[in-house]
Amino acid sequence: QVQLVESGGGLVQAGDSLRLSCAASGFSFSNYNMGWFRQPPGREREWVAAITWSGTSSYFANSVTGRFTISRDNGENTVSLQMNSLKPEDTAVYYCAATYGSQLDNFDEYNYWGQGTQVTVSS
Repeated sequence: QVQLVESGGGLVQAGDSLRLSCAASGFSFSNYNMGWFRQPPGREREWVAAITWSGTSSYFANSVTGRFTISRDNGENTVSLQMNSLKPEDTAVYYCAATYGSQLDNFDEYNYWGQGTQVTVSS
């Protein structure tokens, strides 16, 4: 059974940092590219970041470039999103997802999804 379980969300103040983690099981994690998406209140889900299966390349949405980093541990089947200098507009439910495809910013490319973790940034 495929599972992606996010953790690490919470309520923080603007300027703070948070580290989200996603634990994967039930599929060949090291063969999949991994991404993070978020869904702000009342808005559609949007792509945040992605990392290739090997961990050698990572990509970020313009809105988070320079503030967020993504990493993975193929030995532990985990992917993490380090979020620094958080802003109120980063408030959203954050999802990790796995894809065997190459269009890493494309929602439709992703095969597996987690249930999400809430991040709230107060001003």
